[in-house]
Amino acid sequence: MFSGSWSRLTRLSASITGGQRGLSLFSSSGSSNWSKVVSDAEKIVGYPTSFMSLRCLLSDELSNVAMHVRKLVGTQHPLLNTARGFVSDSKNNLQMRGLIVLLLSKTAGPSRAANDLLAQDMVSGIYPSQRNLAEITELIHTAFLVHRGVVNLKEWTVSDGPLKDMEFGNKMAVLSGDFLLANACTGLAQLNDTKVVELISSAIGDLVQGIYYENSYNAEDGPADGVDAASWEEQTFLSHGSLLAKSCQSALQLAKHDKEAQRLAYLYGKHLSLGHKLNSDLQPFVKSGLGEPATFSLSAAPVLFHRQIVGKERWRQQLQQAKTLRNQLDYSKLSAAVKSEKGVSSAVDLCCYHSNRALEAIQAFPSSEARSALENIASAITKF
Repeated sequence: MFSGSWSRLTRLSASITGGQRGLSLFSSSGSSNWSKVVSDAEKIVGYPTSFMSLRCLLSDELSNVAMHVRKLVGTQHPLLNTARGFVSDSKNNLQMRGLIVLLLSKTAGPSRAANDLLAQDMVSGIYPSQRNLAEITELIHTAFLVHRGVVNLKEWTVSDGPLKDMEFGNKMAVLSGDFLLANACTGLAQLNDTKVVELISSAIGDLVQGIYYENSYNAEDGPADGVDAASWEEQTFLSHGSLLAKSCQSALQLAKHDKEAQRLAYLYGKHLSLGHKLNSDLQPFVKSGLGEPATFSLSAAPVLFHRQIVGKERWRQQLQQAKTLRNQLDYSKLSAAVKSEKGVSSAVDLCCYHSNRALEAIQAFPSSEARSALENIASAITKF
């Protein structure tokens, strides 16, 4: 499967980076608690899930895409950083979703309704169809990451790079994202399970709807009025949780598990993804360090909860006070304002809630090394 892949991967990395820096498949940024938990979990499922999407990423078609992407070197087009992440950057846990699907598959094991002949095809306690599903899940997630790299040219400035390069980058983001999504849909059809097709198709629809909500936010003030914590959770589930939750449910459907087991798998994926997003949103507020203050989205959970506490008018005053003479945001001032109320602590509490709900969901499955890995992952999202 990976014949000749390493040499092509080297060319892909060189094409994307333009030789600007040395890269490897795995991040060298230090062994955080989360990274160790994920690394230990990968050993349980049989192979590093960092290789999950290589079959597609190393195809001749996408290698050609990478050759074109190198034209964006020197610009600020986000597709360049996304492409680098395919081969080098594990800090965003690009392969986390596939790993969870595999761990849940191994935790649940074969069902009583499964054919004994089917069980003979299992490798490390996982069906081939479940491994294919994990790869499909990653391809869909990667496709949407690429599509998110489309730049609003109305906000283009000379510092971003030549306009023709930014337009070219947008075309590449659309076409390469579509290519990945088409491959995922082809693999989905080959699973020959109509319920799984229905579940994953609906997850793709949820992603589109969730991204639409994100783009409809007012970039100046953050989320639109009326977006409270419950609305934030609903919209975040669409854009960050639905794919994982429905993939977890689909993995158990492929093994012929009953509806209750599928429901629990769905809940684990849902609460884990929401907790993981909260953890990500909290990072700029809970990590202190030297140098430039960390930037953050005005739609991040701590900011949203803070805005709900202080009210619309007070929030706009704080935004105005945090602006510099060049009309840019001083994130250190804005962060201090958010920390002055209970926005951060509310987000931490909600993160712990989702972690606990995820842990509860998998207690019905037999105790095993795979279940312990899922428990460790659910616990790790509360570590900041």
